[in-house]
Amino acid sequence: MKVTFVALGSEQLAISQLSAIAKRDGHEVNMAFSASLFHDRFNLEIPWLGKIFDDRQNVMQAIAYQNPDVLAFSCLTSTFQWMLGIAREAKNINPNIKTIFGGVHVSAVPDLVLSKPEVDYVVVGEGDLAFSLILKHISSGRAAELIPNTRYKLFTGDIIRGVQKGFIQDLDSLPFYDKIIWEDHIRIKDMYLTMATRGCPYTCSFCFNNFFARLPEEKKGKYVRQRSVDHVIEELKWAKKRYGIRWVDFQDDVFTVSKSWIKEFTHRYVKEINIPFQCLIHPQYFDDEMAGWLKNAGCEWIQMGIQTMDEKFKHENLRRYEDSDHIIRALESMNKHGIKSKVDQMLGLPGEPIESQATALQLYAEQTPKRIQTFWTCFLPGTDLMKQGLEQGILDEEQATRLNEGIDFYFFRNKDNIKNQKLVKLYQSYEFLYKTMPAMPHSIKQKIKPEHVQWIPTGIALMVISLLDIYIGFRHKNPEFEAYAKHYLFHVYAFVRRKLGLGGAKATKPDEGTEATPTFSPKSTEPALAAT
Repeated sequence: MKVTFVALGSEQLAISQLSAIAKRDGHEVNMAFSASLFHDRFNLEIPWLGKIFDDRQNVMQAIAYQNPDVLAFSCLTSTFQWMLGIAREAKNINPNIKTIFGGVHVSAVPDLVLSKPEVDYVVVGEGDLAFSLILKHISSGRAAELIPNTRYKLFTGDIIRGVQKGFIQDLDSLPFYDKIIWEDHIRIKDMYLTMATRGCPYTCSFCFNNFFARLPEEKKGKYVRQRSVDHVIEELKWAKKRYGIRWVDFQDDVFTVSKSWIKEFTHRYVKEINIPFQCLIHPQYFDDEMAGWLKNAGCEWIQMGIQTMDEKFKHENLRRYEDSDHIIRALESMNKHGIKSKVDQMLGLPGEPIESQATALQLYAEQTPKRIQTFWTCFLPGTDLMKQGLEQGILDEEQATRLNEGIDFYFFRNKDNIKNQKLVKLYQSYEFLYKTMPAMPHSIKQKIKPEHVQWIPTGIALMVISLLDIYIGFRHKNPEFEAYAKHYLFHVYAFVRRKLGLGGAKATKPDEGTEATPTFSPKSTEPALAAT
């Protein structure tokens, strides 16, 4: 059977995993990709340029050319409406095509998603087992069959609901991420994405883990699971050989969740891979010894969520239980070992005392990260924070419906939830200080306050922090900035070539003789090749 994944903006590891599973099962797998330049739903939003570089037509042309039996989507709240539109148009062209929708947004509001006429199947939670069984179900043409973690519609309109099973425990039993499917669209060598773990030890009220961890009806097994060191190392060996990768980005929610695993991994990584990497940590799962191991292995950057410095508010409202001392010690260890830090700071959390921002500002003046990322509070469907917003009257039912539908959702930039414009201006002043602080002289950091910058017009302030953010990123050799810039340049070049009738451009030119993705055999550290 022919399967086409539809993706937007950047590589999605969920697609990489499911593509590998589909190929393992003998299906023909393709990609229809939208670069969505200047409207990537994440960092860069320039509406007039987004219209010029709109590549939706190319996505539909790819689907028509590939003529798949199945279209598969992994949705975020910010991409759901776009993906729904692609499914609608594809079904208008070929009413027999089947659509499968998964991803965190679908898992938050599965019944809403399945109610859409363009959607045939939804996957709720992890889809490793479900996706394989759905493809078998479509291929066999069976009328009704219970499929774990899956809901789908019969031609009668009846809904079939499979049981929500526990999370897959043996991650080594899964094939390596399929990167080959991305080679025409992503410069894989610039920033190789992977994960060594799944799940998070915390269920913060604002994060998808808040509801995702509670999905299974069968309360079996752990939510936080790890691949073996062997499994991760063998994947990276293959990637190093095929792509000549320059950086590795571990996208685990908490990379350092197991200290013994980190000790073994860093020991082997420096000997067998020896490529700079970055990861995410939680301050309670980090200490000075781990910082030393990570640095010696080649860890150049660490990202850490701080969000708020009000401990009482954090514990009672966000379900985050670290103390300020944990945060301070983590930053001190990173600075001590020469690891560059980037931190996340939330703005506009409902009920947070504004004094918390002053406490955070003082922390950053004393232990200055190389980048301070600011995020305006968003109410994600399915989370406790969204329920809290409804209960407190911050959101009304119409707003909640629009969020669940993925309408007008702009992550990181939404200030609409704060009605007090003086408070918005104060938060904007803190945001200006956070973003510019890594470039400030030490003497200024210790003295500057929000009232010193409140006079700056909003448009000018946004321009200054954008330019300074880019300057600081390249000054400190943040690999994400270089990779992001090259990604955009490649796709602008490819777009212009298509407009001139010269064809596209290939993002990655792998070495010859490596035309297969390896699968891992737990009985051996040698990869077995699965033809693709």
